[in-house]
Amino acid sequence: MGVSTRGTTAVKAASAALSGLVAGYTALAVAELVAVAVRPEAGPVTAVGGAMIDRTPSSVKDWAIRQFGTNDKLVLQLGILAALAVFALAMGLLALRHRRVAAAGVLVFGVVGALAATGRPDSSSALDAVPSLIGALAGAVVLYVLSGLVRSSSAPQDGGGADEESTDRSGQGLGRRRFVLATAGVAAFSTGAGFAARRLNATTAADAEASRAAVRLPAPASPAPELPRGVQVKAPGTVPFTTPNRDFYRVDTALTVPRLDADRWRLRLHGKGVDAPVTLDFADLLRRDLIERDITMTCVSNEVGGPYVSSARWLGVPLRALLEEAGVRPPSRGGPADQLVARSVDGMTIGTPVETVMDGRDAMLAVGMNGEPLPFDHGFPVRMLVPGLYGYVSACKWIQDIELTTFDDYDAYWVKRDWAREAPIKTQSRIDTPKPFARPNAGTVVVAGVAWAQHKGIDRVEIRVDDGPWQDTRLATEGPLDTWRQWSWDWPATPGSHTLQVRATDRTGSTQTDKRTRTIPDGASGWHSVVVNVT
Repeated sequence: MGVSTRGTTAVKAASAALSGLVAGYTALAVAELVAVAVRPEAGPVTAVGGAMIDRTPSSVKDWAIRQFGTNDKLVLQLGILAALAVFALAMGLLALRHRRVAAAGVLVFGVVGALAATGRPDSSSALDAVPSLIGALAGAVVLYVLSGLVRSSSAPQDGGGADEESTDRSGQGLGRRRFVLATAGVAAFSTGAGFAARRLNATTAADAEASRAAVRLPAPASPAPELPRGVQVKAPGTVPFTTPNRDFYRVDTALTVPRLDADRWRLRLHGKGVDAPVTLDFADLLRRDLIERDITMTCVSNEVGGPYVSSARWLGVPLRALLEEAGVRPPSRGGPADQLVARSVDGMTIGTPVETVMDGRDAMLAVGMNGEPLPFDHGFPVRMLVPGLYGYVSACKWIQDIELTTFDDYDAYWVKRDWAREAPIKTQSRIDTPKPFARPNAGTVVVAGVAWAQHKGIDRVEIRVDDGPWQDTRLATEGPLDTWRQWSWDWPATPGSHTLQVRATDRTGSTQTDKRTRTIPDGASGWHSVVVNVT
């Protein structure tokens, strides 16, 4: 009897846990299907994930970027799903004794998702709460029903004779079959709902893909100068001067990459110093005189020697001209606004100094990247970029709104999280080859890499071995002022372990400091070094 009782208890617990998982699966599938009708970003995984990103300390975000790179969002989504599975298991087990409490727990979880959805910066309607609430209601009903079947399938009948025992087993067997059939039916329904949600979202994505494919970028009124010969160091392990779109770094907070239809896109320009609010569509931008420029971009989350720096040829509308047409003047000419706040469709806000945008540099609303419309990952149909500033204060992707205001009146997304208001890119250099812990042979070893000081230019790059004297490297031909510069050095390597260090000096005469700082609040500093073992 003891063994039988333990076996029955184990089956009962397993069935309860399964009912919780199926209920959670139902809640998620139904919520995602409803989100198609509301907006995909209101789905619980995206909403909760976005809320977690918004509330995560900057140091933790920085750590996640360092550890997981562009996979940080996938890791977060998997973590949310894992947490949901654990919660569902717990509610399933709780329902063995307290069905109503467990069902109410699922509803509370739905309220959390609803609050997360409506609390996101990109939320503009209480309807964003609907997917999580309806999904949670469906999950609560499923849990209540399935847990009732679990309890009935294992409940003993009164009596003690052989006939009564046979009847017990028959009744329990029938209850279990009902549970299995009900669970399978609910799982099939949930799978269908999830599949329908994916198909409908795929249709929307396909429309956006078709919109991008239909874009024909006009020739620029001001084309980029041809890159001079010699900008590329020809050494194994060096990066290309122009980064292919597929390799260009991506750092943002969007769990789901917005896929916008260019024909429906609109940009609103308004605020202090604007004569009258202006609304532009994509065709309006393409009809304007476009500029084409080679610009290197850097993320403030880039550690010393890190990978989050890339260069591309951009096509776009000069932002200064657009602002001047709207009546905007920089503070140095009496303008009332000192901050330009760009807003993305995903709710991101990025604040940029108006003086910097209008000081003559090639700040733009970019529509093209390396000869094609912007990829979705990089802001299609339109993004903003300002050479010489870190992306978090200049490079708004999927932009839909520009407001002229002041730094005193408004703190943008990252400033609220303890990053600096203004963030010019720091002069930096990096060793790309040899890689750390490489084992080159003794003799002449080519050491090469890149240095950057966007909007200032690189004047000198030096390298040293084992704290020895600094030695000048060969600089590649200089490209445009807003791009990085490659360098190389022939090292007469001797056997043993050696440390290589590099530093750069920009055109202002400023040499990068050896003082190591974190990326927070305004970018990392320090010398990049690698250790190699020469054989």
